[in-house]
Amino acid sequence: MISINNISVQFGGVPLFDHVSFIINDKDRIGLVGKNGAGKSTLLKIIDGIQRPDEGEVVVPSGSTIGYLPQEMNTDSTRSVMEETMTAFKEILSLQEKIIHLEEEIKSRTDYESASYHDLMKHHTEAYDRFLLLEGQSIHINSEKVLTGLGFTVEEFSRPMNEFSSGWQMRVEIAKILLRQPDVVLLDEPTNHLDIESIQWLEEFLTDYRGAVILVSHDRAFLDNVTKRTVDISLGKLYDYRANYSGYVTLREERLESQIATYNNQQRQIRQIERFVERFRYKSTKAKQVQSRIKMLEKIEEVELDLMDESSIHFRFPPAPHSGKIILEGKHLSKQYPQKKVLNDLNFSIIKNDKIAFVGKNGEGKTTLAKIIARILEFDGDLKYGHNVVIGYYAQDQSDHLDPDKTVFKTIDDIATGDIRPRIRTILGGFLFSGDTIEKKVKVLSGGEKSRLALARLLLTPSNLLILDEPTNHLDMHSKDILKMALLQYTGTLIIVSHDRDFLQGLTNRIFEFREGTMREYLGDIYDFLEVRRLRTLSQLEADQKKNDRQNKTEEVVSTNKLSWEKRKNFDKDLRKIKNQVSKCEEEIEKLERAMKLHEDVLGDPQKHWEVMKSGKVYEEYEQLKKQHTIEMKRWEELHNELEILEKLKDF
Repeated sequence: MISINNISVQFGGVPLFDHVSFIINDKDRIGLVGKNGAGKSTLLKIIDGIQRPDEGEVVVPSGSTIGYLPQEMNTDSTRSVMEETMTAFKEILSLQEKIIHLEEEIKSRTDYESASYHDLMKHHTEAYDRFLLLEGQSIHINSEKVLTGLGFTVEEFSRPMNEFSSGWQMRVEIAKILLRQPDVVLLDEPTNHLDIESIQWLEEFLTDYRGAVILVSHDRAFLDNVTKRTVDISLGKLYDYRANYSGYVTLREERLESQIATYNNQQRQIRQIERFVERFRYKSTKAKQVQSRIKMLEKIEEVELDLMDESSIHFRFPPAPHSGKIILEGKHLSKQYPQKKVLNDLNFSIIKNDKIAFVGKNGEGKTTLAKIIARILEFDGDLKYGHNVVIGYYAQDQSDHLDPDKTVFKTIDDIATGDIRPRIRTILGGFLFSGDTIEKKVKVLSGGEKSRLALARLLLTPSNLLILDEPTNHLDMHSKDILKMALLQYTGTLIIVSHDRDFLQGLTNRIFEFREGTMREYLGDIYDFLEVRRLRTLSQLEADQKKNDRQNKTEEVVSTNKLSWEKRKNFDKDLRKIKNQVSKCEEEIEKLERAMKLHEDVLGDPQKHWEVMKSGKVYEEYEQLKKQHTIEMKRWEELHNELEILEKLKDF
């Protein structure tokens, strides 16, 4: 349990936190929410110990471990993906080296009766026990599982880290934190670096995680699926709700409504008392009652309304210019990079008022096709635009293309023309830039402020084909909702690249999935696609199983739902055979474990068994038993998996 006690933080004389406290319990799933700049990332840094509060303290129990993923970080590793991931196991790798070193020394020794030999054996036993306690024998398997879940292929495990984008490198950092299994996991916007499939895998992993998890995320679906508690940061205060994000929104509204009603009732009561006192203050016959009312006023504890930051962006896209029915057509479109062919022979068409989502794993070509359509990248094949198509494009790294030395006002003023120029301040006000903030230089803006400024630029030129590549990155929940509302009211054609399921829901009518250089179309919105995709994945798994002869038989059992007597006989024979093999394997494992226990007793007390230890064969025999035990355990797992499959299918 971690305790945050009465902490305060100020930036430029403005309180970010004002004497706030809360507790993180061992199995908590907490979502930190609040507007951009509210202090979510700062709070994570304070919990991790990177930053100290101006006042108060964070009490972390001795021995507790914390894993922290910042929103952005510089990764310059030249190791392979697997090598970098394995750095998560520093203690295990150190123990491994120590055990090997001790084993080499033990083999070279013959002074079995000496105190130093006994110490050597003791150190080896302690190191090996610690190695087993940390599950050191499973680090490679666990690393592969986590990396695969986060979207890496087996072939990519050996590729150098510097060949990957920063987003993929951040996935490795996520993997390292999950593999360390700290007592508390702090993740700051982890979904910014993941595609939909990887987000779903991470949701399942975090749901079953043994420790506490604290998330900063603007992905509503992710928060709803993982968290059970929401801490809202607003105007320097924390509000703690025992609910996921959707539950928090409901509870917050109910609390504020109740608070306002209580406040209004109390204010009405106070005004009535004050009127009575004022009216009868100078009447001697009412003196006692007046004094009683005055004392009543003094005793009243006034209800304070919790002030919430209600500021939000507000805008609408300008009406889309008229265009033809066909917006664009792509025929045999391909794109080749030196190291990879990203798009291969795509054929598609987009018609007026289509609302299309590009989805798929990162690196599969979504952004590439968006840039091709926006006339930014060259390509092979044919792409034909319809009549009077005017493109508005928001790049994934749009905010990085802003001039850092220009002010907010200058950024818009330099590209505004015609009737737009007198409305610059109004447009900027709609994106929360007003007063002195419009004179801020771009380089001092937060990620969210840069994103809002980049969105504001889109309003300067009306378009009828709007291409948005990850527009919700760095936007808070309320800003995302307003952007979604503006897009729902947009009268043109929309192409949007996003991994945010809640944002995409109800926004699109077609889904283009990118996978292995190809593109497949689905009708409906994102949840329609995910359901179809899930069913298609299960179908694919069944198809893959047919490659195995044994499973080919069992698939036939499922598909026909009725076996002939001969086939049933063969099936039962296979089932009995597997059961016998499992039973024999279990007997062999028990036999090996008994033998290992006897050797461990000897090795654990060399002084008592020095006669047996003299030759040094005990240790060699023990090592041989361990190796044989590992082999038998692996064989048992394989046989048991086969048995489970056959057991499930025997009733079909």
